[in-house]
Order: sequence, then structure tokens, then C-alpha cells
Amino acid sequence: MTRRQTHLAAHFPGVNNTTVWTDPSAGSQIDFSSFEHFARTAERGFFDYLFLAEGLRLREHRGQLHDLDVAGRPNTLAILTALAAVTAHIGLVGTLNTTFNEPYELARQLGTLDLLSNGRAGWNAVTSSDAFHGANFRRGGYLDHADRYVRASEFAALSKALWSSWRDDAVVADAESGAFLRDDAVARVRHESRLFDVDAVFDVPRSPQGRPVIVQAGDSPDGRDFATDHADVIFSLHTEFTDAQQFYRDVKGRLAARGRDEDSLKILPAATFVLGDTADEARERSREIALAQVRPQTAITYLEQIWNRDFGGYDADGPLPDVEPDTGAETAQGFAGRHAAIRARIDQLRALAAEEKLSIRELVIRLTAKHTFVGTPEHVASEIDRYVQERATDGFTVVGHVTPHGLDEFTDRVVPLLQERGSYRRSYDDGATLHDLLGLPPVATPVR
Repeated sequence: MTRRQTHLAAHFPGVNNTTVWTDPSAGSQIDFSSFEHFARTAERGFFDYLFLAEGLRLREHRGQLHDLDVAGRPNTLAILTALAAVTAHIGLVGTLNTTFNEPYELARQLGTLDLLSNGRAGWNAVTSSDAFHGANFRRGGYLDHADRYVRASEFAALSKALWSSWRDDAVVADAESGAFLRDDAVARVRHESRLFDVDAVFDVPRSPQGRPVIVQAGDSPDGRDFATDHADVIFSLHTEFTDAQQFYRDVKGRLAARGRDEDSLKILPAATFVLGDTADEARERSREIALAQVRPQTAITYLEQIWNRDFGGYDADGPLPDVEPDTGAETAQGFAGRHAAIRARIDQLRALAAEEKLSIRELVIRLTAKHTFVGTPEHVASEIDRYVQERATDGFTVVGHVTPHGLDEFTDRVVPLLQERGSYRRSYDDGATLHDLLGLPPVATPVR
């Protein structure tokens, strides 16, 4: 029986609560050498693509910059473009927002990266409607929350129309006749709606893969619909085996109605890992790493953001605060639902803490720093293979905890075991695009 092949993406361990910047082996989160090392390691491990998350604004809490963000957040496209020059095979995927960009401009930037990298570019399309990020663009909360995926869907459809507006054989370059482009080489793209009004002749030819791969991370019903309409990959949060299987069945089951088959959409949940020579050693390492990921102030900040109260006087290693949240005026329009949702969330946290006898810090670790795979390399490889063979996922987006060496151990100790199982590639095919690496169907050639 043919074994299903495992697909792996590599998430750069940049500025987030996964990263342990206090680790003695940690390096810079912004030096190009860190990105280059990570990219070369992922390529050495034959990963499908490397993935850069992006935030449009430094995180703040009570008017202060969050300590994990003070290193800054360099521009995603600039980093990926530089990495294209020092890699040859691996895909290059970045998070770019559909709310605070414009379709033509972003399609042009991604199309250029895709063309110059010989078909290795990808776009993680994310949405936003909050005023915190919008303030950077003088738009505040101008976009209604309900319109996030309306705009995203139109944005993606318009981007794909622009990318497909060039024929594959558009360029003739016939010196004798003086013809450079075919007469019908480029189609005009027109789109008019309440959100976009575009009349464009796109200026970037198609890449070898036709267009960038589209990745999506939304989990709401609207997010799942967007994924089945437009995405090639889902960056999922579902990592518990049974939950992952249910998510897999739900999303893949929506594809037939869109005229798509199971292999046209890959599901690659984010997965953290901790390795040890024995199971006990791995568990102890996991505990130590989690404590480094969730320091006392980080745990207190997590609760303050839910309760909307100052908990600076509380012990992170003590019990949950026995106080009510500050949810604003219950009678104000729109606040009643928010009030109920916050109370329900707090009730859930209190029940979990009571059931498992967790302190504040232990609870936050349980919620934010529980590692997906903990054990020997053999155990981790076996679990990854089980998820793939039993259709819980198509693979994983691997997240390390140290910059830039967070992928080294996985590449050296887990990848060879997946290869021995016959469920992971041993080399890249020459000229393979990111669509090819992911096993996605070819992008249809535009018909004129």
C-alpha cells in the first residue's frame, strides 16, 4: 500500500510567546544571518516551505510595549526576497493582511517574488478589523467585523485574476518580426464592488507555478468557507488527534461542492516539539522550556487581558484571582454579548484550574505552551506519521522555541526517521515549484 507523504513547513521562531529569547543559545530575531540559517536548515531537511508570521504593530499592554516585541518586526516581503537569493528549492511563505493592503499592489509584490524565485512564493492571507492595528493606517476600526472575510474573499479572487491575466506563452520576443508580446498576451482585469474598484492591466508575467500558493489560518465558519474557496493550505490550530481528524473531515468534506478534490487543499497545523533521549528526559525538558516561555509577568499579563484588571499584586504561582472582570457597561450597545462571552471564558478557566489544580502560571502554560509532541525522536516521528496516515493532517508547520536554531534538532533527528518510514522525501526534484512540493494540482492555464 502506498504511504501518504508527510508535508512539513518551518515556522521561523521569531517574536512570539513560543520563543525563548533568554535561552543561552538564542540569537538575534532580526539579523539576516538568523533568517538565513533557519532557511538553510529547513532546506537541508527538505521542508516544503518556510513560514514567516507578521504583525503590523508592536504588541502593547497597559500602554507599555510587550517585552517579547521590543526587537521589532522587519517587513516580511523584504526578508523573503533576500532568502530567495540564498536558497534554491524551499518555498517562501509570508503573512500579509487583506485588510490593510490593496489587491493590485500586494499581487504585484507577491507575483514578483514568485517570478524571481522560480515559483516558490506563498501568501498567508489574514484578516483584521480592529482599531489597534488600523490606527497605523489612519483607518482605525473602519472595517466591520462581519466584512473581514467579504473583503478577504474579494481580495483573493481579484489577486488570482491578476495573476492569471498573463498567458503562459505571452512573451514571443521575436527579433525578426519585432513582436515582443502576443496580441492577447495580457487580459484587462475589471472588478467593481462596494469594497474595490479596479481596472488594471497587470505588469508581472506568470511564474513557473502560475501563481503564489495561498495559505489561510481562519477557523470560524467564514474562515473555513474562505479556505475551501481560495486556499491551497490551512495553517490550523487543531493538534489533538481526534480534534484534528474532525477538522480534517469537516474542511475536506466542503471541497467537492467547490469542484475540488481532497489533495487540492493541505492541512498543516502548527506543532511544537521537545526531544529527549528518553521519554522522561523529554518531559523534563518540556517542563523547563514551558517555564521559560511563560515567565511570571507573562502569565499575569495573560490574565489581565481577559479580566481587564490590574493583577500586578498577584503571585503567578498562586491561585486564580477571585474577582470579577471589568467588562464595561453592560447596558451599552454591543456590550452585553461581550460581557457574557468574557464571563463564560473566565468560568472555563476557573473550572480547568480547579479540575487540574493549576496555579496562574501553570494554567497559562497549559493554555499557551503545551507542546504538541514530546518524546524521543522515534516517538515524535511515529506520531507525525500516524496523524498523516490516519488523515488527521497532511503534515505539520513545525515551530521551534529558539532563534535561529529551533529547527536544527528536528531536522537532524526526526526527519531521517520519517524518511526511513517511506513517508517523507529524500531530495527535491529539480525545478519543482511550491505547488509541486505540496502535491497540489497545477494551476489552470488562462483560456483566451
